Amino acid sequence: MKRLPIPDDVTGDEIDKDVRQELLSLPKGLAEEVSRNLVMVARLIDEDPEGAYAYSRIALRLASRVAAVREAAGFAAYASQKYSEALAEFRAARRMTGNVDLWPVMADCERGMGRPEKALDMAGAPDVQKLDKAGQVEMRLVAAGARRDMGQLDAAIVTLQSPELASHSVQPWTARLRYAYADALLAAGREDEAREWFAKAVESDKDGSTDASDRLAELDGVEFVDALVEDDEDGADSGAEPRSVREADPTPRTGTLEADEVDEVDEVDDVDAIDDEDIDDDEDLDDEDLDDEDERDDEESAERPGTRRAGESGEEGDGEDTPRG
Repeated sequence: MKRLPIPDDVTGDEIDKDVRQELLSLPKGLAEEVSRNLVMVARLIDEDPEGAYAYSRIALRLASRVAAVREAAGFAAYASQKYSEALAEFRAARRMTGNVDLWPVMADCERGMGRPEKALDMAGAPDVQKLDKAGQVEMRLVAAGARRDMGQLDAAIVTLQSPELASHSVQPWTARLRYAYADALLAAGREDEAREWFAKAVESDKDGSTDASDRLAELDGVEFVDALVEDDEDGADSGAEPRSVREADPTPRTGTLEADEVDEVDEVDDVDAIDDEDIDDDEDLDDEDLDDEDERDDEESAERPGTRRAGESGEEGDGEDTPRG
């Protein structure tokens, strides 16, 4: 079996204690290898879903009879939008444990497979009553999404209207619930109400789990500045030019230039190059005039030994432009 590289700092002890308990049924060496692969799944699942999926397949081949491994494989497949495969893994984990916690994500897999009606059936199943509050809210979100998949916007809005939505207390799921409600209102053309609920989502989104702030800014017509341009009027080397941005991806991006930004920088360099050429041409013309004057001076001073033109003994430059910082 082909293995994937795992950093030395990954020991396997980072996994949840309940998962570690499940792995005790395996030989020690095998349990350690499985746990290290599961750690890699957890590390990569948000930033690199395909990479997480690859590690999950290794763990699955090593310990397919462990429910935690089947669940991890399910979430990795789900993050990679392999919904049929994810559903199969979630069903296997549920059979092993009898736990209903995976019911909402299983219903969402049905949505991903183009079966919103099946997701709605699951939303009305008795298993939903066995879920904790967070699970029930998650199920409500899935049901509302299924309604929207079927073009039933008003029904989706009604589905999200609940005591949890109206509550002033902030829970881990509050921001996502308010965001989904605002998004449904906006899709239904109720922009003023949508703005109000996007603002409420921002208030409760302490960890940036949604892009509610960007959606709110869009509704307010706010544009962000993020580009370098030539300031022709006042002669500044660069300036800021407004550039509209779409809603931000939940995954932060820093330290890189996007393609359009690179093109803008190239354009600035081209302008600088043209300016430098004009300057060089002007300097060449000035040098020619100076040379003519100097020749006349030489003729006039030929009788005076020891007279030397200014700069005659200096070395000429190579003519190359100095790179700009």
